[in-house]
Amino acid sequence: MKRPLKSPRTAVMRKDIKPVHIIGGGLAGSEAAWQCAEMGVPVILHEMRPTRQTEAHQTQYLAELVCSNSFRSDDKYYNAVGVLHEEMRLCGSLIMREGDKAAVPAGGALAVDRDLFSQGVTDALKDHPLITIEREEIKGLPPEEWDSVIIATGPLTSPELAQAVQKLGGEDQLAFFDAIAPIVHKDSINFDTAWFQSRYDKEGPAGTGSDYINCPMNKEQYLAFITALLEAEKTEFKEWEKNTPYFEGCMPIEVMASRGVETLRYGPMKPVGLTNPNVPEGESGRCHAVVQLRQDNALGTLYNMVGFQTKMKYAAQIEVFRTIPGLEQAEFARLGGIHRNTFINSPKLLDDTLRMKVQPRLRFAGQITGCEGYVESASVGLMTGRFAAAERLGLDVQTPADTTAMGSLLSHITGGGNVDTFQPMNINFGLFPPYELDADEKRGLKGKERGRAKKKLMAVRALNDIQKWSLTPLKRAA
Repeated sequence: MKRPLKSPRTAVMRKDIKPVHIIGGGLAGSEAAWQCAEMGVPVILHEMRPTRQTEAHQTQYLAELVCSNSFRSDDKYYNAVGVLHEEMRLCGSLIMREGDKAAVPAGGALAVDRDLFSQGVTDALKDHPLITIEREEIKGLPPEEWDSVIIATGPLTSPELAQAVQKLGGEDQLAFFDAIAPIVHKDSINFDTAWFQSRYDKEGPAGTGSDYINCPMNKEQYLAFITALLEAEKTEFKEWEKNTPYFEGCMPIEVMASRGVETLRYGPMKPVGLTNPNVPEGESGRCHAVVQLRQDNALGTLYNMVGFQTKMKYAAQIEVFRTIPGLEQAEFARLGGIHRNTFINSPKLLDDTLRMKVQPRLRFAGQITGCEGYVESASVGLMTGRFAAAERLGLDVQTPADTTAMGSLLSHITGGGNVDTFQPMNINFGLFPPYELDADEKRGLKGKERGRAKKKLMAVRALNDIQKWSLTPLKRAA
């Protein structure tokens, strides 16, 4: 695949190009700012931290990762997330560039050292000649003289701005809770019990096939753990929060446990593809359940508990998680937490270039649009930034084909999703247009082999189509 053309920064010096204002310096806002500037359009990026902190952020860096450190699968042929990764790389994504530079071992996934990643994004934006960063909170709708605005305030939009958007859209603001997984110091893990192995020994972009720490459970231990989860003291919600639904893709571990005793064994604690090497000779290495931990920093000193988002109180977390074999003496760099997340009813409120129908000067990007996941949010920021830049340069705003990962996600949040039941969505092959194998493509394939072949053909088609879209606005701008 060809990489994108070097962007035409000669347009930078044109004094008749007004800046695009971007509110929010998360992954989506950072990517939108980069794409705008790389097309030669000045950007003013408004980030309220540290003037006003949020319940989840801990640093002043742009694009801070507040939940997992994983960008998920990096398989560009057989996983829709991996396809999205590669599409973004082909479009000159800042988020993917810095993610690749900060990668840590994670099997078939792309995981990053969160501090190196966020600092890399921050430095790149600060050093760009067309980007000005303003540390300030935008309360309410932006001034009328800002005629091109991207709102990328993410899951923790300030209340004043959220209320203004809600009033403008005439819609009740949808909301749900997003939970954070704990992080453990590696040197406090007992490796007489735990062991390193990726599921099915799969290697990834920065891995070896032995990238996860695995803590095994037999049936008795697993059942006791489920009981402890259900009985542990939980965070009490405020009255206004009590009817807020969870997003299915980031469900607290104890909420999953409440759905049935076997739920976790078929979810984050599934034992498949793993064999415990620490059992006595002659005994089976198969486990009833497994807790996995994934490297969280480049030094390999911190590991996060995969899928263990929680709303348990801190003392309860320590007590319950130390019952896990291998974590009896675990020391936690960060305990789990929970925060409120918000998003708009995008299929009803936004047009196909992410402009608000009732006020087209406003575009939206990232999780506030109802996409879910780091790379999904950043990809919507990438598209929004290019749309706004093209509009500023007097070009026709072209959307990516719906055969691409970005195009299919855009289609879902701007019309493909059901207005009455709209919920956040991760990228998946189900959002792509149907693909039917022809006779030649089916020949010699059976069952799952056909499904795998179909995914690869869809991926190849997507990468070819996104490359055409990625280069067009840059050529025309030049």
